[in-house]
Amino acid sequence: MTAKPLGVRIRKGATTLSFLAPVLIGIAVFFLYPLGSAVYFSFTKFDLLSVPEWVGLENYRKMADDPFLLQSIRNTLWMVVVFVPVRIIGAIGLSMLLTQFKRGAGFFRTVFYLPALIPPVAATIAFVYLLKPGTGPVNHVLALIGIDGPLWFNSPAWAKPSLVLLGLWAIGDLMVIFLAAVLGVPASLYEAASLDGANAWQRFRLITLPTIRPVVLFAAVTGVIYTLQYFDQAAVAGSIASGQATVGGGISTNFGFPEGSTFTYPLWLYTVGFRYNALGYANALAIGLFVVALAVTLFLLRRAKAFSGEES
Repeated sequence: MTAKPLGVRIRKGATTLSFLAPVLIGIAVFFLYPLGSAVYFSFTKFDLLSVPEWVGLENYRKMADDPFLLQSIRNTLWMVVVFVPVRIIGAIGLSMLLTQFKRGAGFFRTVFYLPALIPPVAATIAFVYLLKPGTGPVNHVLALIGIDGPLWFNSPAWAKPSLVLLGLWAIGDLMVIFLAAVLGVPASLYEAASLDGANAWQRFRLITLPTIRPVVLFAAVTGVIYTLQYFDQAAVAGSIASGQATVGGGISTNFGFPEGSTFTYPLWLYTVGFRYNALGYANALAIGLFVVALAVTLFLLRRAKAFSGEES
């Protein structure tokens, strides 16, 4: 085959770049430049009021001796280990349940999806009041059937499980994705398995789960990234449950209530940057979060073949 003239290749390359230009410019302006700036400022002492002062690795060394950072890491890891699997399992179970409805399926799908449309701050405020130990309707109902309800968001042991319950209530976004995947499983596979005597659990384990494993992988990756950045619900729940949602300099003084149990990594990052004006250290924390999220994502993607049931 005769090679195309250089001028033709250049014109084609320029045409291709012109179509890609909006995306490339967006990536450069809204991702690469902020990332590069964060890396640079993480090596400086910076407070927005003075010229950044280069301090080398001092901010990263400081992370090793930061007790609040260690506490926030423990809380965030707890959320990743518990919150993500519970949401995935709940979404799969709900999607399987919805496939069994013969009548009114559209109505129930809408009902289960609607909570996902409520803004997280409003949903969290509502949950805090519903689960309020003394006057909340949930504990009142539990008392009627002889159960002494827990303190929920006012208890260090129950605060994070309460956030998990909030996540389960707003599970509709993930449920819709799994519902589409479950409905896409060929009915002929279920019929063949039934003829071979497979029960419901065997059909799910041997047919449904292997078929939807790519969606499980997607839910795991996005769930981990979301939970590593868990901020709004933890901030609002701690502030409202404390009963003293005061702010100092625009920052709530009750983040992590009760006893630091809801103090996540993003909350500490935000506090360092905007309460203490230690933006150099805050950028170092942000880079650490980015590296961890990237590493976990790459690990899960490398396991994509195993999740999809393919041979390594």
